Amino acid sequence: MKIVMRLLLAFVILGVVLGISGYFFVFRPNIQVRDNGIFMIRKGESFDTVAQRLQERGYLQNMYTFRKVARLKKYPELVKSGRYRLTDRMNNNELINLLRSGRQEPVHFTFNNVRTLEQFAGIVSRQIAVDSSALLSLLADEQYVSRLGFTRENLMGMFIPNTYQIYWDISPLSFVTRMQEEYLNFWNDNRRQKAEKAGLSPMDVMILASIIEEETIRPEEYPVIAGVYINRLKRNIPLAACPTLKFALGDFTLKRVLKVHTEIDSPYNTYKYKGLPPGPVRMPSIQVVEAVLNYRKHDYFYFCAKSDFSGGHHFSRTLRQHNEYARQYHQALNRRKIY
Repeated sequence: MKIVMRLLLAFVILGVVLGISGYFFVFRPNIQVRDNGIFMIRKGESFDTVAQRLQERGYLQNMYTFRKVARLKKYPELVKSGRYRLTDRMNNNELINLLRSGRQEPVHFTFNNVRTLEQFAGIVSRQIAVDSSALLSLLADEQYVSRLGFTRENLMGMFIPNTYQIYWDISPLSFVTRMQEEYLNFWNDNRRQKAEKAGLSPMDVMILASIIEEETIRPEEYPVIAGVYINRLKRNIPLAACPTLKFALGDFTLKRVLKVHTEIDSPYNTYKYKGLPPGPVRMPSIQVVEAVLNYRKHDYFYFCAKSDFSGGHHFSRTLRQHNEYARQYHQALNRRKIY
């Protein structure tokens, strides 16, 4: 009888020990967070790599218990890429459930003031795990771009500068699809009706907005300049927009447009060719797009930078008036030795 009692007592003690050990392994806090807790796992990373980086970042306090629980929950076979937020005093069970589930914290992806797709690809790759070369290769595929409903020339107008919540490990294909969806959502019935009323397609608006944003630093002038260009389009007068020449020349730092520049043979030379160029000269902001859709109705056909270099413009109804303002501006450029 005594032997039986001793065996029962031994089993009870063993159960208590195992219970304490199990609690220590599974539920005792094992994560220490002293920063924002953001932890990235790239596609193809192994469990060993993830465990090592958790330790190197100072998050993991006890590697042994983490590995034991991870194997118990089969996490080594279920590693998922993503951007995860760890919290202080997480236990092994909570950490592994988070990483195994793939419950990511999205990135607030933001872009603006972009002039080329190459520049855009660089901005993308710095914020999410999309390789810039892979993205550019996809955007250079004419058949793919055509299926999206765009051309190589106007594709830049598909990307609406804004802030988007995007998963960090999104693929290039899924990223572009998301941007196309955002473009289609942006061009709702209300905006499309306003564009149609102005005699423009949605892409026409994007192209016009891209030019206007390069023309002035003053937002209050956006709808006025939009009105000038729409007046010229309706009268079949060349836009004569300097930003399109700068785009054709690949030089946005050009401070003075000369006659030789206006002779370049390019579809973006709006001095030489009437109508809009084949695509945007930058990714226009929503503010400028809205200014085009709500353009100021007036009888101006010309505008010229003010000679005081304030960033503002003179607006003219006649070529004679415009030429006088242009003369003043060119004299001011000469005084500053800008040739």
